Amino acid sequence: MTDPASTSSNHDNQNHPGLVLASSSPWRRALLDRLMLPYSWHSPEIDETPRLGESPHVLVHRLALAKAHAVAPLYPEHVIIGSDQVAVFDGDILGKPGNEAHAREQLKRFSGQRVTFLTSLALLDTRRSSHQVRVETFDVVFRRLDAAEIMHYVAKEQPLDSAGSFRMEGLGIALFERLEGDDPNTLIGLPLIALCAMLRQAGIDPLDA
Repeated sequence: MTDPASTSSNHDNQNHPGLVLASSSPWRRALLDRLMLPYSWHSPEIDETPRLGESPHVLVHRLALAKAHAVAPLYPEHVIIGSDQVAVFDGDILGKPGNEAHAREQLKRFSGQRVTFLTSLALLDTRRSSHQVRVETFDVVFRRLDAAEIMHYVAKEQPLDSAGSFRMEGLGIALFERLEGDDPNTLIGLPLIALCAMLRQAGIDPLDA
């Protein structure tokens, strides 16, 4: 479903093809706003269930591209951004917790541990029927967390729709001992360094005024 206010425009460059974010996430929109490119956004409707035996890397690669393709019929002359993210810990794929009990359970498992996040980016150019896909890796090392800290964090921030049960852009930063990766935006859900490189390849340069 498209939101009535689904267009964001920070500057108007008619030399760029239309840009679309295939996501309803306010966090991804806030990140894309930083590039100061006009774009629209549309929420994709897809089944995100992992397939039997599907690896985390293959899963996020597939879902990012599926999200872009899901909105493509509505935007035949555009460049569409799709993205997906999973947390991987001890061989398990961890999605969004959905409720407070599951969020607390995830954070209890993560206490003092390293968790790997895989964030995929798909760029679908419907003008040329071509696409690019990249999967970025970012590791988080959690502090040792006691039960009270976990309970207070989940109650305050309600990270129920975030893979890994935290929000990097908010109070979640207080959970960590250190971060390891090329682009901290990866944790929020849209690796901007990789996205800029992919956009340039598609003929869109955020620095081209």
